[in-house]
Amino acid sequence: MKIIGRKREIRELDHYVETDKSEFIVVYGRRRVGKTFLIREYFNNEFAFQVTGIHDGSKEMQLANFGMALGKYFGTRSLPRTWLDAFSMLQKGLDELKTEGKKVVFIDEMPWMETQKSDFLRAFEVFWNGYAAWTHDILLIVCGSATTWLTDNILNNIGGLYNRCTGRLFLKPFSLGETEEYLKDRNILWSRYDIIELYMVMGGIPFYLSQLDQSMTLAKNIDDIFFKERGKLWNEFNNLYATLFKNADAHIKVAEALASKKMGLTKSEISELTGLPCNGTLTKILDNLEGSGFVRSYVYFGNKKKETTYQLADYYTLFYYRFLKDSKRDENYWENSLDNPSRLAWAGYSFEQVCKDHLSAIRKKLGISGVLCEHSSWFSKGDADSGEVRRGCQIDLVIDRRDRVINICEMKFSRNEYVIDKDYDMNLRHKIGQFQRETKTRKAIQLTFVSPYGLKRGMYSSTAQSEVNAEDLFTSES
Repeated sequence: MKIIGRKREIRELDHYVETDKSEFIVVYGRRRVGKTFLIREYFNNEFAFQVTGIHDGSKEMQLANFGMALGKYFGTRSLPRTWLDAFSMLQKGLDELKTEGKKVVFIDEMPWMETQKSDFLRAFEVFWNGYAAWTHDILLIVCGSATTWLTDNILNNIGGLYNRCTGRLFLKPFSLGETEEYLKDRNILWSRYDIIELYMVMGGIPFYLSQLDQSMTLAKNIDDIFFKERGKLWNEFNNLYATLFKNADAHIKVAEALASKKMGLTKSEISELTGLPCNGTLTKILDNLEGSGFVRSYVYFGNKKKETTYQLADYYTLFYYRFLKDSKRDENYWENSLDNPSRLAWAGYSFEQVCKDHLSAIRKKLGISGVLCEHSSWFSKGDADSGEVRRGCQIDLVIDRRDRVINICEMKFSRNEYVIDKDYDMNLRHKIGQFQRETKTRKAIQLTFVSPYGLKRGMYSSTAQSEVNAEDLFTSES
């Protein structure tokens, strides 16, 4: 099969293959994002040794599985009794292997192999530190969806594996442009508006995209995959968090709390909503969610306290809480809910997340790719000044540029060219004025309008100094 996108990752793998020393690479990222597929396709399934951990498997099962892989690749007949035995057998097999170039060892779903009191990690340390690192011809690749385990035990290890990893590949979901390329490769030819809506439902997750049926419309696909009883992703949510996090229930509580607040929550607000103590454990949960791509953190523009706000960033999780959790699962819901208020509200919020995930494309359209920028949001509760009540307002994306310009971005998911009427024009002017008064910024303010089909020319369209449309969001970011 063809590898879509992943140009940066392929360049890095090319480099590791060509070096004259052994390499220890960690490949990590969200479940279903295509980590295993990338490695298997890049190396054409030609490994010196490859094994995959067993989810919830016992120590005995993991060792037997490892032993069977040793038998497959090296003809080893006996099964290891301990992990020291297992890695000793692997070392022997690699020593006897005569091959040109790097010997590629791929350990997939490595976090699942460490069971309680198994001493897996210590035996792995012995294998790398005492053997593989000194042979100059080993390319060791470890992979797993449990990003937190890999981060804690490999990337941030403070023991025998401290600073031993020589490279890391964090796989992000496909961008809009890569999603379009993937769909075209499968002969799914949809409009860019439809692809944006699809992205708002499931993000650029290759496994989810692989469930699409080219013979059906987008709406029918969504109904078939998510709303149909026993559909292809009917039970995805229950599996998603359980395989990523050991303390899945606490992570789900945090995700659910964030799903209820569009602008996000601070750590103390999350604690209050979930009942979880506002301590280091909650910080760790938030770090886990952010490291896995489920949550993004930011500081409000002008927030002198620099208090971090967390916002749900995973499209599928948001879609689940808005439409799937506790629903009766009408099998034709998506086809029949085009103008449903709940769906329209979700679309507005999700499109803002799409824009935030494609900031480099927006900056490229604005001609500021090389300008140092900070991205944030802004919120005002409103106030009273000389008897005049100023209503509250919010700006979901502020691009604060080093060249002394601030772009205030308005993002609207519209089926047609968006029309700025008199009332909306006054609202925009109020928002910009209040932003200038409260932040006391001396930078120039430019309004940037982001919408699939752009703005319709009219009396008030000049309020926006710049526009970004679907064509711009699909621009390659590589």
